[in-house]
Amino acid sequence: MRYCSRCVLPDTRPGITLGADGVCSACEGHGAKDGQIDWSARRAELASLFDQAKSRGRGYDCIVPVSGGKDSTWQVVTCLEHGLRVLAVTWRTPGRTALGQANLDNLIGLGVDHVDYTINPDVERRFMLATLERTGSSAVPMHMALYAIPLRIATSFGVPLVVWGESPHMEYGGTDEQRRINTLDHDWFEHHGILQGTAPEDWIDGDLTARDLEPYFLPSREAFAAAQVRSVFLGYYLPWDPVESLRVARANGFCTREAGPRVGYYDYADIDCDFISVHHHFKWVKFGFTRLFDNLSIEIRNGRMTRDEAMTEIVARGDQTPHEDIAKLCEFLGISGARFGEIEASFRNTDIWTRRNGTWQIDGFIVPDWEWS
Repeated sequence: MRYCSRCVLPDTRPGITLGADGVCSACEGHGAKDGQIDWSARRAELASLFDQAKSRGRGYDCIVPVSGGKDSTWQVVTCLEHGLRVLAVTWRTPGRTALGQANLDNLIGLGVDHVDYTINPDVERRFMLATLERTGSSAVPMHMALYAIPLRIATSFGVPLVVWGESPHMEYGGTDEQRRINTLDHDWFEHHGILQGTAPEDWIDGDLTARDLEPYFLPSREAFAAAQVRSVFLGYYLPWDPVESLRVARANGFCTREAGPRVGYYDYADIDCDFISVHHHFKWVKFGFTRLFDNLSIEIRNGRMTRDEAMTEIVARGDQTPHEDIAKLCEFLGISGARFGEIEASFRNTDIWTRRNGTWQIDGFIVPDWEWS
């Protein structure tokens, strides 16, 4: 493994490449945002896009996919400030937390209509277990649903605009060409790895039928094109920074976790679902880094932390395996902790992990004296 010389991400992270100078593509992309993007022009482009939506909207001007987190609160506030009539749409996670519900209720109270879309828990359970066993991610159904449901509703209701949050390629690594993409559509899904290279039809078998998986399908290309829905990343038009979106969200009633983060660095991220931390946990066995590395790298890029300070945080926080959340996921899936351990072990990447002295270790790990357990 090789690590970025500027942040703490390894070259094993999907979408990340290291340049000849040792700087990763995510850091390069962040630098390009500051030096190469005319944000004033993009704000004007966004205002024009909003005006077009208001002129075309028959009832709702836009859909904002929301979880109740700080970013979705920021998205809703931004749209409301521009005078749009908003329909907020949520895929309801089966692991929703009390804090997540409270923040979602607060978001609705800002002045939006809301659809809370619940999928048959038995279908979701079987689908999540299937994707966990085959791909090492129980979050594939989550990502399919949270993308498909808002786009299906926009297409069916004739809502002209869907406003997503940050642009993944701009924030987490991508080519120059990918960073210029501002549209989330069928072509985007074909080239983005969030769905593990699969589509809902790939999961139809003797246990899951096409009718079971109906909520996970995108609208057809033909229907989507006919409805003329624009589906865009707000972070393409406005500089995305978690601290700024947190400031806006807090000013509008958003609450963070009082006990601090269980996983990662932030006390305001991934707080609406008990299962998302398990999805992030598999980065450790597959790629040799954790959610903490992602968070700290964002802080470095935004000038709030040095690389040495990030290293100190990694050592201080140590092992962040989400044992409590793993137990909750196992209970929902109806499997034992031992079975989860077998699945986890099957995805350990032996290109980077070595069994030594009874423990799995990563040679050349970013922390030389890490306590392996």
